[in-house]
Amino acid sequence: MQYLIRSAALVAALAAAQSVHAALPEPVRAMIDAAFEDGDAAAIDTVIALAKRTNPGDEAEIDALLAAYTADREAVRTQELREQSVFEGWSGEGEIGFSQSTGNSDSTNVAIGIALDREGLRWRHAFRARADFQRSGGQTTREQFLVSLEPQYKFDDRLFAYGLAQYERDRFQGYSARYTLSGGLGYRVIDAENMTLDLRAGPAWRQSEFTGGGTDSSLAALASLDYRWEIADGFALRERASVLVESGDTTLTSETGLEAQLIGALSARLSYVVQHETSPPFGREGTDTLTRATLVYGF
Repeated sequence: MQYLIRSAALVAALAAAQSVHAALPEPVRAMIDAAFEDGDAAAIDTVIALAKRTNPGDEAEIDALLAAYTADREAVRTQELREQSVFEGWSGEGEIGFSQSTGNSDSTNVAIGIALDREGLRWRHAFRARADFQRSGGQTTREQFLVSLEPQYKFDDRLFAYGLAQYERDRFQGYSARYTLSGGLGYRVIDAENMTLDLRAGPAWRQSEFTGGGTDSSLAALASLDYRWEIADGFALRERASVLVESGDTTLTSETGLEAQLIGALSARLSYVVQHETSPPFGREGTDTLTRATLVYGF
């Protein structure tokens, strides 16, 4: 994208650099401008490094060009975020996994999920929905549903406040419905090009409706993390984990996923999910695990 906006300070810095040394050769400047026009970060880094190596006396002017380009991009991006409507700025992914076996064993497994994210100037929104269903021998053996909405208000590039509304259903863990509301503070501990780590913590309220009858609600404390590491181009590791502590019970969840890009926006994901209840309903196991292989389409 053509860089459009230049601050007076950066223009002055460029003029000062040019006054100290002869102007940067036109072919070199054209090469840098072409890299800026393409907008590929890796290509820009390579071109800037080569320009400095082959023009050792023009580092100041090259740095000023790069600073002006960076400021222009940030200004344009900020303006775009400020002007976008509530229906703009969304991105997401759809996820589906399916398997069926017949003969000596008869089973069907279906996993469906969707994730939507919106990045605004001050607000960030995340919506998640997932369903896991399994039938074996003509009987349902897994039936899990989860829907969550998390708005975040960004105080700066790292510190944010969050709110969380979540619904769960898992009859085989003994819950016909479970509602969680939470709010607190979060901090982006790692904010690198190939790695991010967000930590959140705050008070929560949870209400559980049991399959055997009865309802329980209580105040709790919630802490969670969201980690993503792009190990290599097209290959990433994702970890989402949380712990919710309430009177008489603690819930720990962890979802670890490896994702590999296949073609274009299509990827394959292998996930391992663990959910542990320290005080599960009577007759239920405390720990559930799930290994899931799915196809993911980003949009």
